[in-house]
Amino acid sequence: QVQLVESGGGLVQPGGSLRLSCAASGFTFSNLPMRWYRQAPGKEREWVAFISASGGSTNYADSVKGRFTISRDNTKRTVHLQMNTLKPEDTAVYYCYAVVRGLQNWGQGTRVTVSS
Repeated sequence: QVQLVESGGGLVQPGGSLRLSCAASGFTFSNLPMRWYRQAPGKEREWVAFISASGGSTNYADSVKGRFTISRDNTKRTVHLQMNTLKPEDTAVYYCYAVVRGLQNWGQGTRVTVSS
């Protein structure tokens, strides 16, 4: 059974930082690319970041490029999203995502609120 469990969300002031984590189980983690998505209140879910299976390739949405960093630890089966210089428009529920054996898998999400 595939499980993706996010953690690390919370309330942070503008300009602050947070580090999100996603713990994966139920599949061969080191074989698959991983992604982070987010959904802001009243908006569609949007892609945020991608990391290849080896971690050697990453890609980011323009809105977070230069501020967010995705990384992974294949020995610990985790993927992280380091978020710096946070802005109020980064407020959203953040989701970990993987396609396993042709099926889409989402975590339950972790809420990030950027507010003073």
